[in-house]
Order: sequence, then C-alpha cells, then structure tokens
Amino acid sequence: MSDAVALVALTPADLDGYLAQASERTRRWVAAQQFRAQPPSHCLVPDAEGGIQEVLVGVSGANDLYALAHLPLTLPPGDYALSDRGVPLDGARAALGFALGSYQFTRYKQPRRAPARLLAPLGSYLDEVSALAAATTRVRDLVNTPTEDLGPAELASAAREIATRHGAQYREWIGDELLDANFPAIHAVGRASHRAPRLIEVLAGDPAHPEVAIVGKGVCFDTGGLDIKAADGMRNMKKDMGGAAHAIALAELLLERRLPLRVRLLVPAVENAIGANAYRPGEVLRTRCGLSVEIDNTDAEGRVVLCDALAYAAEWKPKLIVDFATLTGAARIALGPDLPALFGNDDALRERLVATAREVQDPMWPMPLWQPYLAMLESGIADLANSGPSRHAGAVTAALYLQRFVPPNLPWLHLDTYAWNDSERPGRPRGGEAMGVRAVFELLKREYSR
Repeated sequence: MSDAVALVALTPADLDGYLAQASERTRRWVAAQQFRAQPPSHCLVPDAEGGIQEVLVGVSGANDLYALAHLPLTLPPGDYALSDRGVPLDGARAALGFALGSYQFTRYKQPRRAPARLLAPLGSYLDEVSALAAATTRVRDLVNTPTEDLGPAELASAAREIATRHGAQYREWIGDELLDANFPAIHAVGRASHRAPRLIEVLAGDPAHPEVAIVGKGVCFDTGGLDIKAADGMRNMKKDMGGAAHAIALAELLLERRLPLRVRLLVPAVENAIGANAYRPGEVLRTRCGLSVEIDNTDAEGRVVLCDALAYAAEWKPKLIVDFATLTGAARIALGPDLPALFGNDDALRERLVATAREVQDPMWPMPLWQPYLAMLESGIADLANSGPSRHAGAVTAALYLQRFVPPNLPWLHLDTYAWNDSERPGRPRGGEAMGVRAVFELLKREYSR
C-alpha cells in the first residue's frame, strides 16, 4: 500500500494538535481551505510536486460507520489507505462505510465516475465486510429496479440464482398451484395481474442445525387494488417488494458467511393489480391456517400475502421467524424514513435486537404488540378483518394481524421498513436501501454461533 494516499481522520478537537506537528506549508494550505474537520468534509493536502500528499478527513468519532462514506465519489479516483495518525478509526466499520458510499445504480445509465478505492489491511474482517456490503447492494439493486424488469418471476430468478450458487433446495408455487397447495391468500392478492403470483422457497443448511425462517413481502407493484392509490402514493410502489429484497439479501448473507443455521427463505411474490378478477373489498378469504379474513381494504394487501407465508413457515417449527415488509405508512408517520418499526412476541429477543442494531449502526425502534387494539380488526362475518375504520396505530394493528398467524410459543420478529432513502446522504444514496439486514445478521451470529 506504499503508493496509496493516506487518509488522516480528525475530529474538530484533534485538528489543531495535528497541525502543530505539520509543516508550515501544510498549515497555510489547510487554513486557506478553511478546513475545520467538520464531518463530512475533507481537505486534499498537496505535495511539493503537485500531487496529493494526504487527505484530511473530518469525522465525528472512531466508530462512525459513515465516517468515510462521502469520499468514494468525491476524492480523485485512485487508491487510498487509512493512516495510523489522527483518530484511530475502527477498520471494519470504516471499510464498510466506504463501500456503502461507493454504490451507484448502473442498470439504466453509465456510472457518473469510477469510485476511489480504499485499500484495507489484511485482516479477518475483510470477508465479512465484503459480504455485508454485497447484501446492501443486493437490496438496493432489487428495490431500485422498476417493476417492468422485476416482477414476481424475476424476483424468483434472483432467489433461484442464490439457491443454485449455494447448493440449496429451490421450490416455487405459481398461479393456480397456490390454490392446490393451500396458499389461497397469496393467490387472491395476485390473481388480477397478467404476471402470475407465486410463493418462492429456498432451503439450505444442515437439518441438524437450528432453523430460521426468513419471510419477505414481495409485492412487486402495488396499485392499491380496487381501493386504488392516488398518484403520489403509487409513484414509488416498485419498492413495495423491499421486504422481499431484505429477506433475500439476509438469506444470501447467512449462506455466504456459513452460519450454523438451517435457513428457510419464503417470498410471496405478487402484483396487486386492478382487473376483472381483482379481489374486492368485503370479500372473505380463507387463509392457509384456516382463519377467515374479511377484506376491509385491498390496499392492505401485504399482510394478506404474508399471513399464508408465516403460517407455512410456522409448520416447520423453526427456532425463529423473521419477516421484513414495507407494510404501513403509519410506521413512517410515527418513526420517519430511517427507523424500521420492530415488533416481536419475545420481549427479551426484541430488546437484544434493538441493542445490536444500535451497536452496528443499523437502527430500528421497538414497538408494542398492544393486544387491545385487535378490536380494531374485528369482523362481523369473519375471524378478523385485514384493516378497519380507525386510522389509529396502523403499524401496530398490522403487526397484530400478522401475529394471529404465528404460534405464541414460536419466537417471531417483524420489521416494518421503508427500504428507501428520500434524500442523498453520505453512504445512503437516494433510492432503495437496506434497513435492518446487518442488525439481524449480527443478532443471528451472536445467538447461534456460540
């Protein structure tokens, strides 16, 4: 790494001490650039030949995941390496943040430039950092792809490719096969689309290992159905399969890192379309586990497809079920775009995940399964409704609906995620985003790698 340009991380409090040891030329240059080490900022310090001697980088502290995330697409292309001067950044975290900041979605246009490269020292963390970055890229690429190029069949192809690469079992039920196999709720939501609904299953790992079921909402486009969305609400509904993207990426990450788990990935993949045979408000659907559901609103479709998948997952008696879903606008109103709402039927497990998420800077917020609110989903003609007249506690009632399909003695975590960045920030480009994948992976590693 002798040819790599040094990156010197500095907090505002460290800058004066660092400059006191620097040359007069460097001090004058930094002063002229008005660099005060405020994050995220950097200052290119020239050498005597007009090249780059070093780069001073403003950071907030040693453990900030995004300390270097603004650099890949702003530094001149070339090789860089962390200096042992300045703030001693956590190497794994800094490398991951740099990788996240290098992302560009290039399926439909050329990248605006080649990113700078960070040369990390050889160490045990590099393989895992690479896998974590790849998982985030997987989510971003899937969510960013428009539905014309990523319908249920294409989502299935992504899962099948992972299964093939890792020697896993792959299975899917398509169209009327869903009815024959007793997945009626998935079929009902997707039947109006010209693209057949399906349930995707990937199974990998030693049967002697603990089984973890990972379920992702795969609504590849959501018109709202007959309860049609307004234009602004429909504009970004290509991302309504964000839960599936998270589930696929997490399963791939677990297989890449070879955790001692039996992994069962389940993705109900549909389009919630409008057509002559679209499911209607007021219909009563039978679900896999036998519960009947009155459709109060066809735009509350995610929980309808998930309930069959959750019931199927529970039949295998896994040690844990985790589901990801872009489920409710109510979660975004309550917590904004950055914080997935986390629900779970095991309080201790849920709190461990919250603590882990905080440690790895992949935040989420615990929410209550407040049982009295089940009254908001009462139906006069079915076991429950998929929605109700009240706009109160929408994320909670959606989670309570899902809970009805998970046996109470089976640990279950539910993440209601946005899967999207509305604005451009270092390491978090506008568009599809992974929210919760790294935290759940770290929890599973800690829980099952002992």
